[in-house]
Amino acid sequence: MSDNVMLQGLLRRRSVRKYSTREVEQEKIDAVIEAGLYAPSGMGRQSAIIVECRDPKLKEMLVEENRRIGGFAAGMDPFYGAPVLLIVLADRNNPNHVCDGALALGNMLNAAYALDLGSCWINRAAQEFELPQYREYLRKAGIGDEYIGIGHCILGYPEGELPKPAARRPGRVYRI
Repeated sequence: MSDNVMLQGLLRRRSVRKYSTREVEQEKIDAVIEAGLYAPSGMGRQSAIIVECRDPKLKEMLVEENRRIGGFAAGMDPFYGAPVLLIVLADRNNPNHVCDGALALGNMLNAAYALDLGSCWINRAAQEFELPQYREYLRKAGIGDEYIGIGHCILGYPEGELPKPAARRPGRVYRI
């Protein structure tokens, strides 16, 4: 493993699926958001936007919707009780919107680790934000219909140890 601190962080970051109830400082949330905003984007167009979900009712609705879409059992929380929910959306009119949103999410996950926070990318935002009730939330926030869901970044302080890394599957690098 490299001695480079940034590379060490990239290699050690893990998805966290169990969170303490400790409140996350707004400065750390803002730093994670800023990292997402500084992610590379196709042709520098910056098509991804980030929504910090502060509405407990919306968050609970998204938990239930995400659980339903994912086909999970009743009572399962696909956001793992994380105290912070950041939603990444991107402008569907930009041909790079999915990649732009994915890079924003990747930056956010790595920034969270650098700030001693746990994080996890949660899918199904695309399906959620196609539904009228969630489109309406976006409209009320001033977000146009051109924005579609890319993914959720959940944040919080990990409960317990970070998961150990799985062995890397061989045969994934080719040199031509």
